[in-house]
Amino acid sequence: MYTYIKHTQISWKTMAIGSVVSTEEDGKYNGQITSFVVLSCMVAATGGIIFGYDIGISGGVTSMKPFLVKFFPDVYTKMIQDTTISNYCKFDSQLLTSFTSSLYVAGLIATFFASPVTRTFGRKPSILIGGVAFLAGAALGGAAYNIYMLIIGRVFLGVGVGFANQSVPLYLSEMAPSRYRGAFNMGFQFCVGIGVLAANLLNYGTQKIKGGWGWRISLAMAAFPASILTIGALFLPETPNSLIQHNEDPDKAKKMLQKVRGTDDVEAEFDDLVTANEISKNIKHPFRKIMRPKYRPQLVMSILIPFFQQVTGINVISFYAPILFRTIGFGESASLMSAVVTGLVGLIMTFISLLIVDKLGRRTIFTIGGLQMFISQMLIGSIMAAKLGDHGVLSKGYGFLVLILIAAYVAGFALSWGPLGWLIPSEIFPLEIRSAGQSINVAVGFLFTFIVAQTFLSMLCHLKSGTFFFFGGWVAVMTVFVYFFLPETKNVPIEKMDRIWKQHWFWKRYVCEEDDTEFM
Repeated sequence: MYTYIKHTQISWKTMAIGSVVSTEEDGKYNGQITSFVVLSCMVAATGGIIFGYDIGISGGVTSMKPFLVKFFPDVYTKMIQDTTISNYCKFDSQLLTSFTSSLYVAGLIATFFASPVTRTFGRKPSILIGGVAFLAGAALGGAAYNIYMLIIGRVFLGVGVGFANQSVPLYLSEMAPSRYRGAFNMGFQFCVGIGVLAANLLNYGTQKIKGGWGWRISLAMAAFPASILTIGALFLPETPNSLIQHNEDPDKAKKMLQKVRGTDDVEAEFDDLVTANEISKNIKHPFRKIMRPKYRPQLVMSILIPFFQQVTGINVISFYAPILFRTIGFGESASLMSAVVTGLVGLIMTFISLLIVDKLGRRTIFTIGGLQMFISQMLIGSIMAAKLGDHGVLSKGYGFLVLILIAAYVAGFALSWGPLGWLIPSEIFPLEIRSAGQSINVAVGFLFTFIVAQTFLSMLCHLKSGTFFFFGGWVAVMTVFVYFFLPETKNVPIEKMDRIWKQHWFWKRYVCEEDDTEFM
């Protein structure tokens, strides 16, 4: 036992020393933050707005009386007239959850089509397809006159989100200077937060429109961010990595890299990109390639990080915040305004995370956010278990306390698992498996988003306040996992990321052993 602990301590020291060396190596890459790369990344990051807008809008409209009466009358009747049903079960409807979750089934399927498009044609075409599909979904949703039209619109929205989520984080990571990659990539999650907040504000306003058609505005206005993304994508430059990967004129790729970095001296980075591309060209089946032991750490992270991101319980808040606030006794307007408050908190904390991620590092922020989420969920579950019950209503004081704790939970997620859940997978894959790895990451995310979205209202009905203890337990597990198994990626060039696995106390046994075999 002593020998094992001693060996682990030495391994951790080795990993820490290796991280310092990696950071120093980054100094050979020249470049600065240019207005060209900032503008390009701002346009691409609006792909996050369409994702966030949909997350925020779906939970809001499903709490509106006119929307429920038109599409889900049974739910409305159960909510208003059935006084014997538990507080936790009023919204338990598989048809209602299908409205939310259908998008994620479509996104799950779409991301596997997005991978070959991104790899074969580039990041820009995938972003463009995502914008166009989302536009179509917004039109159908706003004009829906029956449940079928509503669900078909959700499917188109899912295709749009699937393509955008697959390509935008890759685009941001490849365009950004390595020492600022975390901040640039977090622009995606920041835009997700903008989308959520905008949707919550719009829901609060449209709910007050007389005549009961405000929900149509909420659904149709998804076309606004989709239009920005679609039109902007027409003018986006392709990333230097993608230009090299598609066997374009090397001079064209080099000139683009010089323009992106704001300097002519880009030889070191360009040579690394060319070397990575030479390896990538020999890979005909990236999904088969990523199964090799050499890529075991990347594969594990591409599966577990999006899985953990979804079982934080964030969808309890994101999709069903207004419904959750109705459950604890808030009125319709108060529920929607409470969702606005939590959306604003999330946006502010994502911005703070964006500012500190390249200074504090990924693992530190994961740990801080995990502890904050765990404590908040344990307290929420305890209050609801002790004070709400099946047919009671929380007092005003306890209701606001739960709101504050939910805001604290959202703050922890927005600081850590929200943005880092997209950043880490987008920066750890070598070029030869990058599109495949990102597709697995997005697909796993969509799969468990669908599962959580489809089962949450039933889970809330059956587990009641225990739902929060369930998700809190997962937060504890994932925080421990990150602490021990995720090496620090701060300041490591994206094409040099393989070194962090070779220096890690656990993953080096897979990476180094296959490397040795390949050279034998």
